[in-house]
Amino acid sequence: MKNTIAERILDFIKNFPPFDSIEKEELLEVCKKIEVIYLEKGKVLFSQNQQPHKHFYLVKEGAVGLYSLFEEEQILIDICDEGDLFGLRPMIQKDSYRLSAKAKEESIVYAIPVDQLKEIGANNKRVSQYILSSFSSNLKTPYATNTEGELFAHDKPSILTDSYFEYQKINYSKNPIHCDKNTSIQEAATEMSRANVGSILVAENNKPIGIVTDKDLRRKVATAKHTVGESITKIMTAPVITASKDISTTEVQIMMMKHKIKHVCITQDGSDQSQILGIVSEHDIVVSHANTPSVLIKEINRTTRVSNLVVNRKKATQLIKNYLNKGIPIAIIANIISEINEVITQKAIAFSLEKMPAEPPVSFAWLALGSQGRKEQLLLTDQDNALVFDTVNKLDLEKTRSYFIELATSVTRILNQIGYEYCPADMMASNPKYCLSISEWNRQFDSWIRNPSEKTIMLCTIFFDYNRVYGDKKLVSQISKGIFKSIQSFEIFLNYLGRNALLNPPPMGFFRQFIVEQDGEHKDRFDIKRRALLPIIDAARLLVLSENVEGKNNTIARLEKMAQLEPQNSDLYLSCIDSFKILLKFRTKEGFKNSDSGRYVNINDLTKSEKLQLKSCFKPIKDIQELIQIRFNLAQMM
Repeated sequence: MKNTIAERILDFIKNFPPFDSIEKEELLEVCKKIEVIYLEKGKVLFSQNQQPHKHFYLVKEGAVGLYSLFEEEQILIDICDEGDLFGLRPMIQKDSYRLSAKAKEESIVYAIPVDQLKEIGANNKRVSQYILSSFSSNLKTPYATNTEGELFAHDKPSILTDSYFEYQKINYSKNPIHCDKNTSIQEAATEMSRANVGSILVAENNKPIGIVTDKDLRRKVATAKHTVGESITKIMTAPVITASKDISTTEVQIMMMKHKIKHVCITQDGSDQSQILGIVSEHDIVVSHANTPSVLIKEINRTTRVSNLVVNRKKATQLIKNYLNKGIPIAIIANIISEINEVITQKAIAFSLEKMPAEPPVSFAWLALGSQGRKEQLLLTDQDNALVFDTVNKLDLEKTRSYFIELATSVTRILNQIGYEYCPADMMASNPKYCLSISEWNRQFDSWIRNPSEKTIMLCTIFFDYNRVYGDKKLVSQISKGIFKSIQSFEIFLNYLGRNALLNPPPMGFFRQFIVEQDGEHKDRFDIKRRALLPIIDAARLLVLSENVEGKNNTIARLEKMAQLEPQNSDLYLSCIDSFKILLKFRTKEGFKNSDSGRYVNINDLTKSEKLQLKSCFKPIKDIQELIQIRFNLAQMM
């Protein structure tokens, strides 16, 4: 007999995380034990300091307020509405509730048994991670090192190497053709020809007992050692070398070399006694290597045409999509694309130099600025770049500048052809304002630092995030030394930079609602760049400048350095790193989904899980801004 109530509950909760990650049959068993609770307005479900229940709760209808007792007054902390989980403490810790739960209106809530979901979570990683994240996002001390549940999925940075990708799971051909042992050689060869493949598995009860390849047909049949009417077992190779679906590219290569074979059969448990899942060939490995960063970079370096660079950049975009789908850490993806962007820019410069009427009159360097300068540009955005050339005498200055402006104009035009839009504010090396000698740049930075204004601070936030893409390293080093020298002689500049870092407060309103745009083209959308990413970027830049740290232009690298310099704040800085990675990945995915920059997010399109993940990133932003406000004594400047 059907349990109608349980099925109705299932129809509701299956749409919300983490229940959307549980198989239907297993979830139905949970629903059979769920209690339905009706709460009148003002009814208290549990109280602060009360021992935890054997259930946690999900709102079916209405709204439940979470309150904290402060000086005998109940302070509303949050409101849970349809689909929200609360009362998770018994899932994680055995101590008493930190908040009270009271119905703000007539409500129906589902009471879900803790023990049953714990059992499911033990075998379902997505369920356990969601529960941990939901609980951790409300911890009083989210950076405590003894917290069992990690708020963020760690995303360790790595250098760009193909070996990383060789350790990813192999891509194999699923549902390979196979035949039984009574099949004739001619029938098997016909099937191979029809499917246009170079091998066929011989199977019994869908378990591999042998394999025949083109090589076997050439050596054993074409030479008349066997006739086409004989059984396929006469020419098959046995036993079949097998592996599990989790094997890496490197491990497959090792197996092929060890056994001197070109095909490996993929089975359910990796043995020849389990069901066939697929097959991987030496050709599959060659193809997988052809889609690696190093191969793409070699293509870029070898090309002699701008049109090929357009194709190469499209391939890079596809690489990002593939790596995101494979779950490769965003820091690694950012490193890869930054390397590719640099090589493309270097090639554009090389093409432009070939077209110039003469060699460069003096040494120079090309600088990438902004997100590309920080090596954080994943999506195709507009150009931000500058050029610095060595000091020349006054008589030759404008002539020299003209040469480099002509060069820069050619470079930016090529980059535009490739897909990098021109900067709307004309912050490009082709602009005479940003094509300067080293002495001019030093004077320019010194002027911006000593005369801080809204405009000059904005320019500093862009131009301080530079990275040498091409040219003389010494010139770039001189710029860095000049910046730090000017800051040390006018330290109040850091206070102005600090005030700028606080212009975008934590992106949550009262009741933890997202702060969205109030008007304009992007009305009611969440600006993930301005309200979430920039606060972390600005804070990291300010802190490394205050510590005179040279050569750290990447946000993650800056925060990692600060964690080393200030162990007492390392948990905060590392949490900011995790937030930054999550936000950057989220923006990138949004950009691909909507074919735009990913900057403006429609909150209504997000799932509960996505909203929770974003909200979890905002606590570190609030805390690092508080640290900056105190450290740079900014209260009197606000």
